[in-house]
Amino acid sequence: MQMILEYIKLYFQELISLTNAMSPYLLLGFVFGGILHVFFKKEKVAKLLGSNKIKSTVYASLIGVPLPLCSCGVIPTGISFYKNGASKGSTVSFLISTPQTGVDSIFATYSMLGLPFAILRPLIAFISGIFGGAFTNYLDRNTIAEPQTIVEPNASIKKENPFKRIFFYAFYEFLQDIAKWLVIGLLLAAFISLLVPDDFFQEYIHNDFLSMLIILAISVPLYVCATGSIPIAAVLIMKGISPGAAFVFLMAGPATNAATITVLGKVMGKKALIGYLTSIIGSALIFGFMIDQFLPREWFTAFHMDGNHSMEHGLPGWFEITSSVLLFAFILNIYIRKFIFRWKLKIKTNFDIPQTFVSKQVDEYIYIKVKGLDCNHCKANIEEGLGLIKDIESVEADINTSIVKIKTTNFQSGLIEKTIESLGMKCEGQIIDNNNIN
Repeated sequence: MQMILEYIKLYFQELISLTNAMSPYLLLGFVFGGILHVFFKKEKVAKLLGSNKIKSTVYASLIGVPLPLCSCGVIPTGISFYKNGASKGSTVSFLISTPQTGVDSIFATYSMLGLPFAILRPLIAFISGIFGGAFTNYLDRNTIAEPQTIVEPNASIKKENPFKRIFFYAFYEFLQDIAKWLVIGLLLAAFISLLVPDDFFQEYIHNDFLSMLIILAISVPLYVCATGSIPIAAVLIMKGISPGAAFVFLMAGPATNAATITVLGKVMGKKALIGYLTSIIGSALIFGFMIDQFLPREWFTAFHMDGNHSMEHGLPGWFEITSSVLLFAFILNIYIRKFIFRWKLKIKTNFDIPQTFVSKQVDEYIYIKVKGLDCNHCKANIEEGLGLIKDIESVEADINTSIVKIKTTNFQSGLIEKTIESLGMKCEGQIIDNNNIN
């Protein structure tokens, strides 16, 4: 019993240490993410990404690197760009570069992995995005492009106070999208740090390239965000994994997952999927190999060995602890609001969700349960995508319940289902008993 309590104590010490190291830089990154969200107008992007020339892939990769999009949010956003006129190459470029990094993860990478990784992650994300887009354009060079609908910005959108909007997006909307994966990443990193012996990989896996292949096989189908991957990579380096293998995890983990692979193949075709996967796998292995062979290992392993596994940046301890408390408060606020919302909804309604997509309308609204509707970027893209369908007057999506509320004069179930699936989500059925839904 005493030993178990000691392990629990050490686990929480490790978890607190990792959180303190990341929190100040995460909060700063969230603020920059909010600034980008408020002043970056997505409607103008399609005009830059519409051609099959290399220039459009450069633009797509350059736009994608700083954007604070989670791994699930990048799928509907990228597909939305494609449906709004972006070429397949530029869309693939965006899908490769965006989830690898972002302003939030750049700051967090610096806090836990040091300046070399903080520079290399966005740089390689930019290069691999361009390569992936150009390679996809080459594979798809003989395919006639389908005409896409350009969506003009809605001039009737009410203007908000930009500072209020920045704060709300940074510490609620965006944090809501990545909170679960950030927490999972920290919990898993602390678990690995406690249970895996130091120098485990050097002791049992003597070949660095073999380590990269093992990490790659784990990373490609894995669902992890760019920020959540950082503490795991930091702890793996402390356990003896090579910096190149750690980079493979940092790149391939966030850049691809089973959901992205499925949606990309269905919406954009096999050639785009081949270009996407080949570019990510090839770039991860090539750059991982170059890091191990041509850069000093000391650049990536300059961690303190006193147990906190973080880089020394001169931040006072009280500041790190305060940042952790604020981060915890913001995350707790998200889950309290979500719990209260679902509790109120449960009292007011009793949903019956059939297994099949039922073409039946009750009153003037239709309510559809959508799997994968769990981030604010998914919400924005599903509202925009369904809003383009003729006879649909309004669309409201809610990520707390994963329900889409549609007002239409002509319920086109097949087209609605196809549109939702093209955005990386799935119809689970229409809610029949919706008399009490507001």
